[in-house]
Amino acid sequence: MTFKILNLLILFLISAAIAHAAPENYRTTYIIDIKENGSAVWNVEYRTLLTTNGDFDSFENYSKQLKSVYIPEFMELMQRSASEAASATSRDMVARDFTGNTSIQSTPTGKYGIVSFSFTWTNFATLDPLNIGDVFAGGLYLSKDNTLIIKYPSGFKVEEVTPMPDQSRDELIWYGLRSFGAKEPSIIFSKPAFPWGTAVIIVSAIAVFIAVGFYLIGRRKEEITDPQVSQEMEITKITEFEMMDVEERIIKILKEGGGELYQSQIGRQLDLPKSSVSSVLNQLHEKKLIIKIKKGRENLIRLA
Repeated sequence: MTFKILNLLILFLISAAIAHAAPENYRTTYIIDIKENGSAVWNVEYRTLLTTNGDFDSFENYSKQLKSVYIPEFMELMQRSASEAASATSRDMVARDFTGNTSIQSTPTGKYGIVSFSFTWTNFATLDPLNIGDVFAGGLYLSKDNTLIIKYPSGFKVEEVTPMPDQSRDELIWYGLRSFGAKEPSIIFSKPAFPWGTAVIIVSAIAVFIAVGFYLIGRRKEEITDPQVSQEMEITKITEFEMMDVEERIIKILKEGGGELYQSQIGRQLDLPKSSVSSVLNQLHEKKLIIKIKKGRENLIRLA
């Protein structure tokens, strides 16, 4: 198999028909990924079965010359095609960002030589609505066993397509042998309008939820900052324990802590409000059972 002809195996006919004939055992997949801004990323993959030593040698030789010979030739052909399409559509277009690579893929049916080219074609589609087809001024030709796949942006849907694809999922697929007419395939994509009515309902519900939340938080703060409520909360909490019992617990906690602890540590172990702990400590201090030592912003409580 001669791989030097790969650069001549081009899918489309722009302005004038470009005749091409791929080897019978050679399959090509063309993927055109349409972007929302009208650009398209092209990926062209050539695949052939490698069975003989000669096939492997030819593929290896082709791979060695890919960057120096075949990518430049492919780039020149595609840039010329974009230039012709720009003239036909009166729309500025550029083919750029060319890359290429080769690989050998092992499958249950054998080993395949894979040649891949990719590039970006700017202004490939028209906008408002997103529409492709006018760049294919002379139509397209898809050889036997070859495949054309057109992808489109997420959130868009196919409004019109000519001719109908062989498969249609999240992408449109045509299989060869097939000849497309002038300006085909022609596809119009639409993006569903944003459901403003639903959005208003959602935003309103969120606003009500936030308002109720702030109201409840405000009420809670009022209750906490209200002296009478705070006092009631303190009384309710402290009346769960006898004062003497709390004093005994503090003495026990201090002994277990080596004779001294910070006031905050005692409060955490008692699980009582700060004011209640402070009140009991003051009483113990008056009884000369503990000593309070100021340490920065905290009190160190030590057994007398």
